[in-house]
Amino acid sequence: MKLDVNREGPVTVVTVAESRIDAAAAVDFKDAFRAVATDSEGDLVLDLTAVDFLDSSGLGAVVAARKLLGGTRALDLAGLTDPVARVMQLTRMDTVFRIHATADAAREAYRSSAA
Repeated sequence: MKLDVNREGPVTVVTVAESRIDAAAAVDFKDAFRAVATDSEGDLVLDLTAVDFLDSSGLGAVVAARKLLGGTRALDLAGLTDPVARVMQLTRMDTVFRIHATADAAREAYRSSAA
Protein backbone atom coordinates (compact mmCIF):
# COMPACT_ATOMS: atom_id res chain seq x y z
CA MET A 1 0.00 0.00 0.00
CA LYS A 2 1.51 3.30 -1.07
CA LEU A 3 1.08 6.17 1.37
CA ASP A 4 2.50 9.62 0.63
CA VAL A 5 3.51 11.63 3.69
CA ASN A 6 3.58 15.42 3.83
CA ARG A 7 4.77 17.00 7.07
CA GLU A 8 3.98 20.56 6.07
CA GLY A 9 2.46 22.78 8.73
CA PRO A 10 0.99 21.77 12.09
CA VAL A 11 -0.22 18.33 11.04
CA THR A 12 1.10 15.39 9.02
CA VAL A 13 -1.03 14.54 5.99
CA VAL A 14 -0.94 10.90 4.91
CA THR A 15 -2.35 10.46 1.41
CA VAL A 16 -3.52 7.03 0.31
CA ALA A 17 -2.21 6.61 -3.25
CA GLU A 18 -4.49 3.65 -4.04
CA SER A 19 -8.08 3.51 -5.26
CA ARG A 20 -9.24 0.79 -2.85
CA ILE A 21 -8.89 -0.10 0.80
CA ASP A 22 -10.55 -3.50 0.91
CA ALA A 23 -9.96 -6.96 2.36
CA ALA A 24 -7.03 -7.52 0.00
CA ALA A 25 -5.33 -4.26 0.99
CA ALA A 26 -6.32 -3.84 4.67
CA VAL A 27 -3.28 -5.55 6.19
CA ASP A 28 -0.89 -3.68 3.89
CA PHE A 29 -2.61 -0.42 4.78
CA LYS A 30 -2.28 -1.08 8.52
CA ASP A 31 1.41 -1.98 8.16
CA ALA A 32 2.16 1.10 6.04
CA PHE A 33 0.22 3.37 8.38
CA ARG A 34 1.97 1.93 11.44
CA ALA A 35 5.34 2.81 9.86
CA VAL A 36 4.20 6.37 9.17
CA ALA A 37 2.73 6.81 12.66
CA THR A 38 5.93 5.54 14.27
CA ASP A 39 8.02 8.03 12.29
CA SER A 40 5.66 10.97 12.92
CA GLU A 41 4.78 13.12 15.87
CA GLY A 42 1.52 14.88 16.55
CA ASP A 43 -1.81 14.54 14.84
CA LEU A 44 -2.37 13.03 11.39
CA VAL A 45 -4.84 13.58 8.58
CA LEU A 46 -5.66 10.65 6.31
CA ASP A 47 -6.33 12.02 2.81
CA LEU A 48 -8.66 9.61 1.01
CA THR A 49 -9.12 11.66 -2.18
CA ALA A 50 -7.93 8.79 -4.42
CA VAL A 51 -9.93 6.10 -2.62
CA ASP A 52 -13.18 5.24 -4.40
CA PHE A 53 -13.87 1.95 -2.60
CA LEU A 54 -13.82 1.14 1.09
CA ASP A 55 -15.29 -2.12 2.38
CA SER A 56 -15.75 -3.31 5.96
CA SER A 57 -12.17 -4.59 6.14
CA GLY A 58 -10.90 -1.25 4.90
CA LEU A 59 -13.05 0.57 7.40
CA GLY A 60 -11.68 -1.68 10.13
CA ALA A 61 -8.16 -0.80 9.01
CA VAL A 62 -8.91 2.94 9.22
CA VAL A 63 -10.39 2.50 12.71
CA ALA A 64 -7.32 0.43 13.71
CA ALA A 65 -5.11 3.29 12.46
CA ARG A 66 -6.96 5.68 14.76
CA LYS A 67 -6.58 3.32 17.72
CA LEU A 68 -2.87 2.93 16.98
CA LEU A 69 -2.40 6.63 17.74
CA GLY A 70 -3.82 6.21 21.22
CA GLY A 71 -5.68 8.90 23.08
CA THR A 72 -3.05 11.60 22.75
CA ARG A 73 -2.93 11.91 18.95
CA ALA A 74 -5.83 12.52 16.57
CA LEU A 75 -6.55 11.02 13.17
CA ASP A 76 -8.76 13.18 10.97
CA LEU A 77 -10.04 12.24 7.52
CA ALA A 78 -10.04 14.41 4.41
CA GLY A 79 -11.10 14.26 0.80
CA LEU A 80 -13.78 11.60 1.10
CA THR A 81 -15.20 10.53 -2.25
CA ASP A 82 -18.95 9.95 -2.39
CA PRO A 83 -18.71 6.15 -1.99
CA VAL A 84 -16.36 6.46 1.01
CA ALA A 85 -18.49 9.21 2.57
CA ARG A 86 -21.56 6.94 2.26
CA VAL A 87 -19.74 4.14 4.12
CA MET A 88 -18.76 6.59 6.85
CA GLN A 89 -22.35 7.84 7.17
CA LEU A 90 -23.95 4.38 7.12
CA THR A 91 -21.61 3.15 9.85
CA ARG A 92 -21.84 6.44 11.76
CA MET A 93 -18.06 6.74 11.64
CA ASP A 94 -18.66 10.32 10.49
CA THR A 95 -19.50 10.99 14.15
CA VAL A 96 -16.24 9.42 15.33
CA PHE A 97 -13.76 11.01 12.93
CA ARG A 98 -13.35 14.70 12.26
CA ILE A 99 -13.82 15.00 8.50
CA HIS A 100 -12.49 17.80 6.28
CA ALA A 101 -13.39 18.51 2.67
CA THR A 102 -9.73 18.56 1.62
CA ALA A 103 -6.28 18.08 3.12
CA ASP A 104 -5.71 21.83 2.76
CA ALA A 105 -8.90 22.49 4.74
CA ALA A 106 -7.61 20.15 7.46
CA ARG A 107 -4.27 22.00 7.60
CA GLU A 108 -6.11 25.31 7.87
CA ALA A 109 -8.30 23.96 10.69
CA TYR A 110 -5.18 22.92 12.59
CA ARG A 111 -3.53 26.29 11.97
CA SER A 112 -6.64 28.09 13.23
CA SER A 113 -6.87 25.96 16.36
CA ALA A 114 -3.18 26.54 17.14
CA ALA A 115 -3.56 30.32 16.92
